[in-house]
Amino acid sequence: MDWRTRLLDATPQSRRDYRSLATPVYRGSTVVFDQQSDVSDDWQQDKNGYSYGLYGTPTTLELASRIARLEQAHHTFIVPGGQAAIALVYFAYCKAGTHALVPYSAYGPNKEMAEGLLRGLNIDVEPYDPLIGAEISDLIKDNTTLIWCESPGSVTMEIQDIPAIVAAAHDKGVKVALDNTYSAGVFFDAFAHGVDVSMQALTKYIGGHSDLLLGSVSVNDEHAYNAMGEVYRQLGLAVSPDDCSLALRGLQTLPVRLDHLETSTLKVAQWLEGQVGINCVFHPAFETCPGHEFWKRDFTGSTSVFSILFDDDVESEKVVTFINTLRLFHIGLSWGGVNSLAVVYPDVDRPGKDYGGRLVRLNVGLEATQDLIDDLHQALSAM
Repeated sequence: MDWRTRLLDATPQSRRDYRSLATPVYRGSTVVFDQQSDVSDDWQQDKNGYSYGLYGTPTTLELASRIARLEQAHHTFIVPGGQAAIALVYFAYCKAGTHALVPYSAYGPNKEMAEGLLRGLNIDVEPYDPLIGAEISDLIKDNTTLIWCESPGSVTMEIQDIPAIVAAAHDKGVKVALDNTYSAGVFFDAFAHGVDVSMQALTKYIGGHSDLLLGSVSVNDEHAYNAMGEVYRQLGLAVSPDDCSLALRGLQTLPVRLDHLETSTLKVAQWLEGQVGINCVFHPAFETCPGHEFWKRDFTGSTSVFSILFDDDVESEKVVTFINTLRLFHIGLSWGGVNSLAVVYPDVDRPGKDYGGRLVRLNVGLEATQDLIDDLHQALSAM
């Protein structure tokens, strides 16, 4: 062959019996078949063999399998981020003319999608009180196809009575999806509590280092698997095998990180609870957190994110001073990484409540706990 042709020859030239503890990173779009009769365009690669890189390489499917095993799911899909996971669930269960329910404490972009894209497609998504429990049955309509749960809720940390909501939903043939990112898929067993679909932003605890964007959608049975798969294929939710490799590495240190984060966060939150000017600490393990009794009943642990509410007489400008004075806590969104973060939520919309720019969310990282407490102390003093 001409040297130009030899350069393009994909036939392996080295030995292929190398064994490593690390999952190889398989990059590729085109799958090569032995003969024409083998050619397929099938998204069910875990069952029918590889067909196209869009549906995942071996690196992607390995991550999906390990997430499924972690959550004890029937199957897991890996998608480009948490918001993509939310979109996949919506489009699998909702179409024009249907009705869905979402707690008003849900992740902001979930509600933005409900009010924006979905409303434009004639899908009605109604907000509900996350603490409604079994009474959610009164909100289910004839055209309701999906109920979202997020427990704890975003920023205000309400813990939901998931079993009661699931029982009410299933009694009327409605599917329940849970944003289970806070629990990293381990501190709350979604499928043991009857949930149909559990999604995570793998960006958070699974990735663990603030350097990737990925999401997962795990399902409880073959029916949900097929419902998700068809939409997954049509939306073209391809992910980077390099990001999947980072997530696979993150899984290996997840237990150690979660153990430290839980212990350190509880110490920080307990210290803040006793400080002058702090009205309330919203941490699931505290009795002051709405729905705490459900956390005690259903959860096996807590993680790194919680919120604090300053007293009514603390001006919002002083809260901003507090944030700007922090040295170890970086100002930033997201959570679950190795660095501590803090951010003010000036416009949190909760019916009947006005936080007036006094609500701050904290994410505790892997820094020494006393250093973080000292940082918070100097910032409170400056405020």
